[in-house]
Amino acid sequence: MLDITANTPEFDPAYASQAAFRALMECTARPGDIRKLKGVDAPAPFAPATAALIKSLADYETPLWLDAKFAVDRNITDWIRFHTGAPIVREPGDAAFALIADADAAPSFAQFAQGTAEYPDRSTTLIMQITRFSGGGFTLRGPGIKTTRDFAASPLPAGFAARMKENRALFPRGIDLVLVAGTDIAALPRSVTVGER
Repeated sequence: MLDITANTPEFDPAYASQAAFRALMECTARPGDIRKLKGVDAPAPFAPATAALIKSLADYETPLWLDAKFAVDRNITDWIRFHTGAPIVREPGDAAFALIADADAAPSFAQFAQGTAEYPDRSTTLIMQITRFSGGGFTLRGPGIKTTRDFAASPLPAGFAARMKENRALFPRGIDLVLVAGTDIAALPRSVTVGER
């Protein structure tokens, strides 16, 4: 059994947290690029990079929403509260970050906070765990991409390209999506246009 109170020396707050944040910003600036993070041990179903991101991004003022696969285990909520102090919320629309372990069963993006015209940053960032950056193929366009970029990830929610099209139409509102496979991450911000290949 994992001791949630154990120190994680591999995640030095002064350096690893900064490195994780920088990698996320680089992925957001270059949609579809994949970066590797130094992961953190955490209870299943946390992927190592998801745990690193949460330790970097969440604090007592950062409400988190957990999907059913995360929320079912008390060890998960205890780990989050101990390491970040972040409150766990019941409603997706109340979350600054949403953790999704079961991509196939991900809720509609419309259930999450979309921000407002005045405050588009008041939206939810989804951290969605996947198995691999391969499989179903997409074409990405938008800021940070010179022309187009091929991108693949699986599994993803049904109708993923349509979901992303609806999300893009809300810009500057809408959710930002971070995909995690083990220690690898990629970002699909609200500014990106996703088409099926």
